[in-house]
Amino acid sequence: MLGRGLGVLGRAIREQPRIFAVAVSGSVLFGLMVIGSAFVVGAVVGEVVVPAVERGSVGVGVLALAAAALIGISVLRVVGIFGRRLGAGYMQFRLQAAYRRRVTRRYLDLPLSWHHRNATGTLLSNANSDVEAAWYPIAPLPFAVGTLVMLIGAVVSLFVTDWALALVGLAVFPALFALNVVYSRRMAPRQARAQRLRAEVSGIAHESFDGALVVKTMGREAQEADRFAARAGELRDALISVGRLRGVFDPMLETLPSLGTLAVLVVGAIRLRGGAITVTELVSVAFLFTVLAFPVRAIGWVLAELPRSVAGWDRVSRVLDATGEMPYGDTVLDPADPRPATLTFTGVGFGYEPAEAHLPGAQVLGEVSFTVPAGRTVALVGPTGAGKSTVASLAVRLVDPLAGTVAIDGVDVRELTADSLARTAALVAQVPFVFDDTVRANIALDRPGIDDETVWAALRLAEADGFVAALPDGLDTMVGERGTSLSGGQRQRLTLARALAGSPRLLVLDDATSAVDPRVEAAILAGLRASAGGGPAASILVVAYRRATIALADEVIYVEQGRVLARGTHTELLATVPGYIDLVTAYEQAEVDDDPHRGFDEVTQVSSGLEVDR
Repeated sequence: MLGRGLGVLGRAIREQPRIFAVAVSGSVLFGLMVIGSAFVVGAVVGEVVVPAVERGSVGVGVLALAAAALIGISVLRVVGIFGRRLGAGYMQFRLQAAYRRRVTRRYLDLPLSWHHRNATGTLLSNANSDVEAAWYPIAPLPFAVGTLVMLIGAVVSLFVTDWALALVGLAVFPALFALNVVYSRRMAPRQARAQRLRAEVSGIAHESFDGALVVKTMGREAQEADRFAARAGELRDALISVGRLRGVFDPMLETLPSLGTLAVLVVGAIRLRGGAITVTELVSVAFLFTVLAFPVRAIGWVLAELPRSVAGWDRVSRVLDATGEMPYGDTVLDPADPRPATLTFTGVGFGYEPAEAHLPGAQVLGEVSFTVPAGRTVALVGPTGAGKSTVASLAVRLVDPLAGTVAIDGVDVRELTADSLARTAALVAQVPFVFDDTVRANIALDRPGIDDETVWAALRLAEADGFVAALPDGLDTMVGERGTSLSGGQRQRLTLARALAGSPRLLVLDDATSAVDPRVEAAILAGLRASAGGGPAASILVVAYRRATIALADEVIYVEQGRVLARGTHTELLATVPGYIDLVTAYEQAEVDDDPHRGFDEVTQVSSGLEVDR
């Protein structure tokens, strides 16, 4: 543990050598002034106070010189403390900020398959408390290094003063180090367990917050509270165990220097009586042990925090060393090309990696081949678990296929640059995500070239301009965490407008309008099919269930168990594919059952009307 902990500290020093040098310089200055103050105090007592007591008077010049010496030493100590603390704090917070950014960037580089295997709460803990724990010993580290220099200087001073007093020091200082090593070894497993439980508590809390609606709907508040309380209780017990161990060792670490001071006084008194040392030397050594008591604790602080630091670093490095990122190519599609893109799946196979290495993976897609022609709308239809959302993720390269290719305009998406792919294709996910920010910020996302005019154009196309205009502050309205101030349909239209603001040539809708009224959904899809000039604005791949949505598609692809079973128009599949008929009819009937005031005939009329509009 000591070796690994010192390795983590060595990494910190290599990354911030200049700041560390400033902090250590301040600490060394402080340490040398501590030694100097001991001898100045000894000289003042031996050369000024004792003669003054014997003579009954003291000269003004001598007093002024003694005061100047004490003030000078104190000023230099203050300078040393300032440099040490400022440098140590700056180094610690700089490292924490840098590694939080590195962890976050790594999250963005790693594929979704890696995120599927790691709980969100754990990832939050890695980026926050684990990074903090990894660099926590940095604060006392310069002080500890300066203390080592001070101890070396103190031992040398002791030998110069008197060998017997030096032996007392040599007995006390190794005892302090040995006690700290024992402390570190006992503390290591406790700190590691506490750090792991912090992540688990964070994970459970995040799940509960994320699923607040489900928890309340199902009446599971008490059970969730009990689940959280059980793990929080384990964390409490782990931290109490850490505190108890600290409570045992801290007094011992505090006592040793005091015992050393007492031993120095006893041995020094004997040596003084024998004439081996003077009063000045005895006072200097005794005072030196007194002022060393606190600085020596800095070494204990570093060693005590090393187990926590190693535990945090292990969890952070697990993220930084994770493999599986999806490297982008160097092919760039013409950014000025206004034509809709062509999406092609050729023999695509995909399976999700297991959460643990010894478990089998889940095969989701096998030999999937289809094309979304330029400017056309293709509906992907199938039962739950058929792989539709996986197809949507593959289309915009959130994941890579295990077999086959996904191509845009004939170019494998793995060969495209990140910017080119982002400009060309956009995904509107099944579950809309809205940031705790303004409407404008949620749509623009700080992308260059997206001004208010572009934002309003995207909102109009997503049929969202009406409700946004009615908001208290319009585009400047704060929508709350995950869009809590908006309805489900409003959130979906906002995320659709976000995708449209970038003018993608390929739009992938993963059941992205399920919370929107069918008539509004029809208007949205009809608007997406045509640009202001009347021609196709983008190719569209839409995962759909509603007959009204499916009827707008130029072609329907029906999938079951990760394979394409049929393709054709909506009318053709209704006449030839029993599974397709059952699925579409069942969904349509479910809509009627959910709304008793809306009859089946009305649904049919809406669908028929959409057919005519096509």
